[in-house]
Parts: sequence; structure tokens; C-alpha cells
Amino acid sequence: MDSKETIQQRKHHRFLTENTDFEVRSLDAESFNESELIHPWYYNLKYLFAGVMFGIILVKAEVISWFRIQEMFRLQSFHMFGVIGSAVVVGIISVLLIKKFKIKTIYGEPIELISKKFNQGNIYGGLIFGFGWAITGACPGPLFALIGNGATVIIVTLLSAIAGTWVYGKFRTRLPH
Repeated sequence: MDSKETIQQRKHHRFLTENTDFEVRSLDAESFNESELIHPWYYNLKYLFAGVMFGIILVKAEVISWFRIQEMFRLQSFHMFGVIGSAVVVGIISVLLIKKFKIKTIYGEPIELISKKFNQGNIYGGLIFGFGWAITGACPGPLFALIGNGATVIIVTLLSAIAGTWVYGKFRTRLPH
């Protein structure tokens, strides 16, 4: 069986030599990751714990509040813009630190940040995402936290998000990328 490094080298070589639109998009779907490894059932408890903690933080920070989201889209409050802006700043600093210190994953693999070209699909996707967020008052990130907080009507939003993801996957090859 090939090592992870050999697989990554082949993918990178194929990306550099062929570099067609299909190949670039297919790299998103082809990867060797931890999910392909076999672990005991309790191995994933750390992810459950992290998810529960993240959900609690979202609830306590009122980030999942429908009213807070509506205030943001009506430009009536800075609360959500502050949270999103803070996340952007932390993300920028994190990426800069990863690049500067060549930080590796917990498995010792190098983190590769590949630049992507901008295309019009980003605008359309962003508009659809924003409209859905404004209409439902729920970003896809905290859907489970909302359901866990008792807003069971959000199950409709969750099913809609799953359906939208499926539709995109079904028609991905026919969409402009």
C-alpha cells in the first residue's frame, strides 16, 4: 500500500501537470484523511466534546439567536458583525502563523494552503447562502445548536441545507467553476 506522502506527491504532480478545471475540482474530493483510518468507537468522543462545547459557546454568545441575526441584516446592531469580524481576524492571524512557522498537523503532515482563483460562482453561491441565512435566521454552522436549544422548526432548515448540498453535488459538473 502506498504511503500518505506518496499519495500526496502523486496528487500534487497530477495537479501541476494536468491542471484542468476538472482536475482542480476533483482534488477537493480526493484526499486521504483520518476518516479512512480505523479507530475504536470511543476515539471520536473528543469531537463530540468539542462540538458540545462549541454549541454552548454559540448559545451563550447569542450567535444563534434569530433576533441577533435579524438585527445584523437590518444593520441595527454591531453584535454579530463583531463576532464575525473577530473570527476573521483570528483566522487571518492563524493562517499567517501557520505559514510563518510551517506548522504541521497533529500527525506531522505539512499544512498546504493552495491559492484558489476567484470565479463568478462564488458570487452566486454567496448570494444564495446570504438569502437563505436572512430568510431562515440560521447560519448552517449552528443548526444543531439551535435544534438542541429547542428551536425544532430549524429541522426544516437543516433538511433544506442537506437538500441544497445534494443538489449541488448532483449538478456540480454542469455548473460554472
